Amino acid sequence: MLIKVLIGTILAGIIASLAFGLFHMLRDKGGSKHMVNALTVRITLSVLLFILLLVAYKTGLIQPHGIMPQTNHQGASTGLQSEPIDKDK
Repeated sequence: MLIKVLIGTILAGIIASLAFGLFHMLRDKGGSKHMVNALTVRITLSVLLFILLLVAYKTGLIQPHGIMPQTNHQGASTGLQSEPIDKDK
């Protein structure tokens, strides 16, 4: 549960940094270093989030879930879940 809170906090920080950069872009007309600082913070948080997700996955703190793709009789992934075609109809 702690990992989910940490991931959510980092995502909120990324969004806040994006909003901060937008605010200063509109207000300062790009004349100050506020946008560069916001970009630096956003990139740092994004890299930190990526590393955190990799470490959490490798240690088993988070598990992937979702629909697994169907495979055909030769083992290749079709990516679709479809019914077989009945040619007798």
